[in-house]
Amino acid sequence: MAANQTPKHLTITAISAKDGASTIECWKLDAPFAISSGAGVTGAAFTQLGTIENLSYAVIPPRFDGGLHNAPVVQYVAFTSGEAVISVPGSDEKAFIKGGKDGLIFVADTASISKKGHSTQYPSDKETTALQIPTA
Repeated sequence: MAANQTPKHLTITAISAKDGASTIECWKLDAPFAISSGAGVTGAAFTQLGTIENLSYAVIPPRFDGGLHNAPVVQYVAFTSGEAVISVPGSDEKAFIKGGKDGLIFVADTASISKKGHSTQYPSDKETTALQIPTA
């Protein structure tokens, strides 16, 4: 993004499901960016992500294999460091997520809509940290 250019909408990697199978998609969120007038961030772009509950912080060991699993709840996951590689059964497509500025994803492939879920590997030689942010 060029200096002084405000994005119109946030786009994020989403793990969802269609016809009982998990999918990797790119979503553009509906809520547009606005310009903040809040103290300390006046003039900065922000967007609302919705109501959250039970925010948690995860520390994932180096080279950890999270295995095949469903999302426990519909949630945002913000990787703050490290990296994650997400894949879905029956597809060669993978999402490569680097912790930091572009580390936000949305995960919605709960057992009620996806039969097998997705796999997550953490290939970094260092810990990966993430905020798990369930939607209300």
